[in-house]
Amino acid sequence: MFAAAIFDMDGLLIDSERPIMAAWIEAARTLDIELSHAQYLQVVGLAMVESEAILGALLGGPDAYRHAIAHVRQRLQLARSDGAPLFPIKPGAAEFLGALRERGTRCAVASSSTSGQIQACLGSLDVLHHFDAFAGGDEVARAKPDPALYLLAAARLGVDPSQCIAFEDSENGAKAALAAGMRVVIVPDLKHPPASIVERAFHVLDSLHDATAHLPRWFPERPTAPVSA
Repeated sequence: MFAAAIFDMDGLLIDSERPIMAAWIEAARTLDIELSHAQYLQVVGLAMVESEAILGALLGGPDAYRHAIAHVRQRLQLARSDGAPLFPIKPGAAEFLGALRERGTRCAVASSSTSGQIQACLGSLDVLHHFDAFAGGDEVARAKPDPALYLLAAARLGVDPSQCIAFEDSENGAKAALAAGMRVVIVPDLKHPPASIVERAFHVLDSLHDATAHLPRWFPERPTAPVSA
């Protein structure tokens, strides 16, 4: 059994990858460029610097990238105008987090998004209180697939990495957790990890709905610990 659960955020806890991809495809069209789904999937799970390099090359250079990202930010900002969360929570995520909390399992987020984005996104979905610790991409020198984010999250929980299960949707995220010495449960989103990663996974699930059934085998019941906001 394991002592803690550490979660990626984008594409795992929140459905952010689809609206972001749609915004980039729309932005590319303003430049008379057809950005395909397959081309965009190259950047899923990458850090901002790497994504910028790939998208810049696909769009025609730094100036085109700056135009496109301004359009993306404006498009996503407009999507908030109806008061609904920009990125809805993924199926089963809230229920699974609640079940972990009932068992007294310590939980953290290890996301390439900034610490501020993590707090804002999860706060808007009323699940922030389920987590004891957070590690954002702005807090480490190297992003996934480097293990730094997962090691930071485990350190903040006070749990040895070998006693953690990481929940991930992307190849780079899974590589990062494996490099940190954690077991990895993969819940694929837009891009299914390759067989070489799936073979090393502790488990592969269709959604976090399916994770709840495994709780008695993965995490022991403990007295509920205080949870920081």
